[in-house]
Amino acid sequence: MSKIAYLFPGQASQFVGMGKNLYDSNPIAKKMFEEANELLGFRITDIMFEGTEEQLKQTDITQPSVFIHSMVSAKVNEIPGDAFAVAGHSLGEFSALVAAEVLSFQDALRLVKIRSTAMQKACELNPGTMAAIVGLTDEQIEKVCDSIHEAIVIPANYNCPGQLVISGSLEGIKIAEQKLIEAGAKKVIILQVGGAFHSPLMEPARVDLEKAITETDFRPSLCPVYQNVDASPHSDPELIKNNLISQLTAPVRWTQTMQNLIKDGALEFAEVGGNGTVLSGFLKRIDRNLKISSI
Repeated sequence: MSKIAYLFPGQASQFVGMGKNLYDSNPIAKKMFEEANELLGFRITDIMFEGTEEQLKQTDITQPSVFIHSMVSAKVNEIPGDAFAVAGHSLGEFSALVAAEVLSFQDALRLVKIRSTAMQKACELNPGTMAAIVGLTDEQIEKVCDSIHEAIVIPANYNCPGQLVISGSLEGIKIAEQKLIEAGAKKVIILQVGGAFHSPLMEPARVDLEKAITETDFRPSLCPVYQNVDASPHSDPELIKNNLISQLTAPVRWTQTMQNLIKDGALEFAEVGGNGTVLSGFLKRIDRNLKISSI
């Protein structure tokens, strides 16, 4: 079996023009894009190909755009083939599940639409934000978050050694920023995101998504799917469902996921879709010697 692991990005990997070259040059890609337009009820390709960066940053546009681009890229390149494993960062987990044939493209796009709309509503209901912390260990950041009781703030994205993103209420992030600087953080970078993703503030979205996921057909996976909530490989449809439901309010354990993939025998990694740099950048900080490509 091949020792290649296919990785699928989430938000922050979008770019204006994403997928246009595939649409123009490949009839299979064009058919998939048009099917996505029909399923969504509007021409998202117009925004993907010719929209503005601001339009693409809207959660309910970003998520389906990144998902569609990854899936078209995977289809054109006949992924996963004989993949060792697949994994996706946050939203990218839906792409990974389609690649592993746990979900159909149509069902996954419907779930992504529900997820993105529900998250947009949750952001409006419970305003929050996220911040990337530079210069502290994961343990130091966790300790600071645990010390804050008057507002919500938690570690949200364990992206790679040296980069952990926290998520929480506006007040929680403000308190954490001061405490983290006092603890020795070199930088606390407030991210330009719509809300407090992967935190308890996403609970309303989790409830909406849980109903949709529960009613959707999940099949056993063709290859192991390493999931965000526990950084472990899964193939059982019910376990995969439960982990996907939990994902919205739980941290993305990406560093641990990559470390487990390496430990379990993955020798090569390919980032599928998006701008091809986000997950590859994280991986290089985990192990400089890894063989990494972008598709």
